[in-house]
Amino acid sequence: MRRFSVLTASAVGFFFTLLLASILFSVNWENFLDQLLSEEVIYSVKLSLVTSLVSTAVVLPLSVFTAYALVRFNFPLKRFLKVVLDLPMFFPELLIGLLLLLSLGRFKGIVFTPYAVVLAQISVSLPFAVKVLYTSFSQVDYRLEMVARSLGYSFAETFLKVTLPIAKVGLLSALVVAFARSFGAFGAVLVFAGGVYMKTETLPVGIFLNISYGNLERATVMGLILMAVSLACLLLFETFAGKNR
Repeated sequence: MRRFSVLTASAVGFFFTLLLASILFSVNWENFLDQLLSEEVIYSVKLSLVTSLVSTAVVLPLSVFTAYALVRFNFPLKRFLKVVLDLPMFFPELLIGLLLLLSLGRFKGIVFTPYAVVLAQISVSLPFAVKVLYTSFSQVDYRLEMVARSLGYSFAETFLKVTLPIAKVGLLSALVVAFARSFGAFGAVLVFAGGVYMKTETLPVGIFLNISYGNLERATVMGLILMAVSLACLLLFETFAGKNR
């Protein structure tokens, strides 16, 4: 059993290593800088960074209070709310984009604009951030909060000075997850914000557009950037998660 398990893990690891390495062998390194500094790539990177940072700034406080409410309080339709928040994690992103288009598509100042990019990213990343923080707040001993309240702390002081410091690893992990999911959002952005060249062209959308144009060289460079950002987010997440073990 041990040998079979190790061989299986090695085979799976080798397969994905080949997939990841393929992009390095596909990049035209002679023209790499020209592609990297092209107007389209720079625009896509800037738009992805700005919208992802805005989305993360919105998602983090929303997920903190939502997750805390689900962990600590009983209120009507709590179970229903938890299901509603968990369900989008199992949806294809295209479906999330379609739902956004059906519900908000009538607002012409939003759809197919950078605002739509932010809304799509928030819709994709928020459920994941809530899930991370729900787990983190569940591990905070409620008795510590009660002790703080008995010592004269207000509810807000208890939350800020006791609960959040204990759950800070989960908070940082949720921040990284929210940013990573926002930065890599594709299907929801494509449907709701459109794949508009140099307008709503985030990095994932740019990869799709360049593949459809037949410009694999630029798509590969964009993919390499996206992979580097994803790797950085993974390392940060593993660092924070490791502190919680």
